Amino acid sequence: MSASRTKFYLDKQNAKWLGVCSGIADYTGVDVTWVRVGAVVLTLAGGFPWTLIAYWLVAWMAEPKPLGLYEGPEDAKFWQGVRSNPKRSAHEVRSKFRDIDRRLADIEMYYTSRNTRLADEIDALR
Repeated sequence: MSASRTKFYLDKQNAKWLGVCSGIADYTGVDVTWVRVGAVVLTLAGGFPWTLIAYWLVAWMAEPKPLGLYEGPEDAKFWQGVRSNPKRSAHEVRSKFRDIDRRLADIEMYYTSRNTRLADEIDALR
C-alpha cells in the first residue's frame, strides 16, 4: 500500500458536497454529522466568507481518499486513534505486546515445567 494512513484525504465516498467535512470526520474519528453542524454554525456565527474560502482551499489542495485504504472498520478506528493521539496508540500496542509476551511465557512455563499431576498418574499406572 503506497497511500499514507496518517494523511488527510477528502472522503468522496461519504461526501455531501466536496468531501471536506467527511474527510475531517474520517481523519479525526468524530461523527460526520457533528463536523457538518460545526461548519454550518461556524459559518452562520460570523465566519461566512472565510469558512467557505477555507472549505474550497482544502477541497482544492487535499487528495481524494484512495479506495481500500483501510482493511475494515477496526483498521479505520485504529488509524484514527493513531492520528488523534499517537502516544496513546503506541502505549496500547505496547500493552498488547506485553500481554502476548506474558501469555507466551505462561505457555512456555506450562510445557517446560514438570507436570506433577500427570507424572503421578503415570506412576500410579505402573
